[in-house]
Amino acid sequence: MSLKKKLLPCILPIIVLIVWYLITDGLGLVPSFKLPSPIDVCHSAYTIIMNGRLLDNTISTLIKVFLGIILASIVAIPVGICLGYSKTLDSFCSLLISILRPIPPIAWIPFSILWFGIGLNSAVFIIFMGCVFPLLVYTIDGVKRTPSILIESAQTLGASNGTILRRIILPSAVPYIVSGLKVGVSIALMCTVAAEMIGSSTGLGYMIQTASNLMDPGTTVVGMLVIGLIGILFDYGFTKIQDKIFW
Repeated sequence: MSLKKKLLPCILPIIVLIVWYLITDGLGLVPSFKLPSPIDVCHSAYTIIMNGRLLDNTISTLIKVFLGIILASIVAIPVGICLGYSKTLDSFCSLLISILRPIPPIAWIPFSILWFGIGLNSAVFIIFMGCVFPLLVYTIDGVKRTPSILIESAQTLGASNGTILRRIILPSAVPYIVSGLKVGVSIALMCTVAAEMIGSSTGLGYMIQTASNLMDPGTTVVGMLVIGLIGILFDYGFTKIQDKIFW
């Protein structure tokens, strides 16, 4: 990739940063309590980095995200493979999945607090509910998109259903499963922040909520930026995995 293509994505963020500085510290068009300047955000970032708050809350959020995604994968991938492979099971479960899938994960927060209390378990449950259905749908779609000619050829050669599933269907569905994980991570981060704001005493969402209550917009923006950075890192990782799979 040429240097020009590498630098191109950085141009718009730099423009946004310049405009942000101009309307806050530069020209004073927006007061700091409504929108902190980049300098205020840097000061807040330095403070919470030095006192350890940022690291502690980031680790807490990442633990919840990983646990939620792992649990969602344990449930969604095997179930998705079964539903994609069996038309009977797919028809049997399709109505229930269609009813539950559009429900926003945030709507489960009252039940998560009632069932698990305030803390780690409650947040992980919300993340699980946000990730499980996208991953399930992608897995089902990946299994169904397996070229039928490959399955028929294997059956003609006498391959068992287990062999067909292991050697043909699973490799064909892997790119779709990775895409589902990629979508699931974005949803997981949104769910985590929402859950931490309401049902947790640690994490970036809790830090953002606390900073907002204390009229500390600089820390709020730092939390938002860290969440965005985590999303970029996850997206980059899954993109690299997809590139290797499709290569």
